[in-house]
Amino acid sequence: MTDATRPTTEITLLGRSYVIACPPEQEDELNRAARYLDRAMHGIHSRGKVLGAEKIAIMAALNITHELLHAIEERREDEASLSRLNARLGQALNDVEKGR
Repeated sequence: MTDATRPTTEITLLGRSYVIACPPEQEDELNRAARYLDRAMHGIHSRGKVLGAEKIAIMAALNITHELLHAIEERREDEASLSRLNARLGQALNDVEKGR
């Protein structure tokens, strides 16, 4: 597809519209991400300490990245905990089988 025929969707961040190239099957996800980013940007903007859309976007990106990294770490910890629990359960089942 050429750029002229590539499907696009319009999003709004801090009241400004942006046209983004996006396959139709990903449009809902893009809109969801844009709403999340817009809320984050509005939160930073409402504090009034950061001026300029670019700086607000950078601060929002850093905050969202921090949230993502924290969620990834929690998931790794949960997976490790489940793995340990699975190993203990397997050992307990082996012990029961040996006792028969």
